[in-house]
Amino acid sequence: MSKKIAIIGGGAAGFFAAIAVAEKRTDFDVYLFEKSASVLGKVKVSGGGRCNVTNTCSEPKLLVLNYPRGSKALLGPFTQFGPTDTVKWFESRGVKIKAEADGRMFPESNSSEAIIECLLQSAINAGVKIKTKCGVETFTSDDDGKSGWKLTFTNHDPMHFDKVLLATGSGDQIWQQLKSLGVEIVSPVPSLFTFNIKDKRIADLAGLSVANTAVKVQGTKLSANGPVLITHWGMSGPGILRVSAWGARVLAEKNYQFKLQINFLPDSHEDKVFEELTFEKELSPKKLVGNSNMYQSIPKRFWQRLVEICGLENKIWAEAPKQSLRKLAIELTAGVYEVSGKSTNKEEFVTCGGIELNEIDFKTMQLKKCKNLYAAGELLDVDAITGGFNFQNAWTTGWLAARDISS
Repeated sequence: MSKKIAIIGGGAAGFFAAIAVAEKRTDFDVYLFEKSASVLGKVKVSGGGRCNVTNTCSEPKLLVLNYPRGSKALLGPFTQFGPTDTVKWFESRGVKIKAEADGRMFPESNSSEAIIECLLQSAINAGVKIKTKCGVETFTSDDDGKSGWKLTFTNHDPMHFDKVLLATGSGDQIWQQLKSLGVEIVSPVPSLFTFNIKDKRIADLAGLSVANTAVKVQGTKLSANGPVLITHWGMSGPGILRVSAWGARVLAEKNYQFKLQINFLPDSHEDKVFEELTFEKELSPKKLVGNSNMYQSIPKRFWQRLVEICGLENKIWAEAPKQSLRKLAIELTAGVYEVSGKSTNKEEFVTCGGIELNEIDFKTMQLKKCKNLYAAGELLDVDAITGGFNFQNAWTTGWLAARDISS
């Protein structure tokens, strides 16, 4: 009699695992259950609809540095299945993957549909039985999973499975079920979110970005470098998202109320910039300060706004007081912005928290306290900065779980 395998969750980790099991063990019945009406929802919207599949950083010791939570646990798994393996997997199925200058990797088509179609078709070809609108309500066992698990569903008759993989992403219902089995859950808080800032320095400048900045949260050790994007509600971009990821718990404790200091010229400092502004005053005394943006990385409209804030609007350089130039130097290299909240829930796509990592055997992705019960992807207390790293966690942990389930 063939074994029945249940994959709970129709996201990246779930699909990757289901395909791997079904392709290796044609004698297994592999079911994939998804509570919503469609599968691979996050894959569809990631990377602005392009799907940031993985990253060019393939050396495990360097790769794990991009994970605020889970870096030590993932070192071994990444030696087994890493970004290079991910690229080979998709390209062997006809999806060419390209690298961008910042290390992010996308399908050549620049469309997440290429990844979705590949995963869907691979699952269908392998015989995976995909069940949508079918959420899991309970999973129980009389002997800690030794003889398998009984699952009850919202839209399906109860079934018994020999092995079960949980790949649901962040979800309180699953976490509560696991707690009832004695599994420790790290309380979840958002990661990778944008900052709400109401400040006249950035008002009505949504869409402007500075390609390289150094940002830090005052009163903490949190800092990061990267692009910053001005938005309708405040600031976003890789520099902001990196701080939010590394500081997920610290910022939650602060209730997302803190002071953010930004150096928009990270290769420089206040005194150097002041000297450059003073030199420009001597060099171009009759030019309007607002029309003399000295730094290519600073958008013209942002330069003009800072000039205005410093009282230099409609002034020529000869009329610029030293104290105003000093203020402008500070705004460019150490401006402080009051953060008064984070982005709304629908914009948060990664959670810090989940299954405590010591509960998992990272060679197999099996829960130590529950036989034949596995977990992969965002359900774990693993999260990463932007750049394809969160998807790589999903591919890797899904693959490892599938390898053991197939054995």
